[in-house]
Amino acid sequence: MRAVVQRVHESEVRIDGESVGKIGPGLMVLLGVGTGDTEKDADFLAEKMVNLRIFEDENGKMNRSLLDAGAEMLVVSQFTLYGDCRKGRRPSFIHAAPPDRADALYQYFVQETKKKGVHVETGRFGAMMDVSLINNGPVTLIIESPGSAPGA
Repeated sequence: MRAVVQRVHESEVRIDGESVGKIGPGLMVLLGVGTGDTEKDADFLAEKMVNLRIFEDENGKMNRSLLDAGAEMLVVSQFTLYGDCRKGRRPSFIHAAPPDRADALYQYFVQETKKKGVHVETGRFGAMMDVSLINNGPVTLIIESPGSAPGA
């Protein structure tokens, strides 16, 4: 699994002009599922993201986790994170999981993150979405599970 994680002041996802997910301070996560990913990969990413110390403490140092900060998470499915652009002019998505498998692992990741005590909002799997955010920092990280598929 692969994720682009941005620390935000706020973030929102809209479908056809309707807000379907919105958070205040926290993490905006674009989540991609690769062909060989399993629940173990989702567990790894959920654990990593909720405990990653990227929120500032009282001294301005990145010492607090999502849980420590009482922050929220907005998760949006993003199969294009597995787009391989090394050849030609059109990305290849052969390393992205098929939609049914990707949706199941996306939903599993969301549930596991919620079980850790995080308020999670989501987009809608497979929908055309408009995502807005106000970066905080900016802090942007790419996080991959150890078994992440090659490519991109």
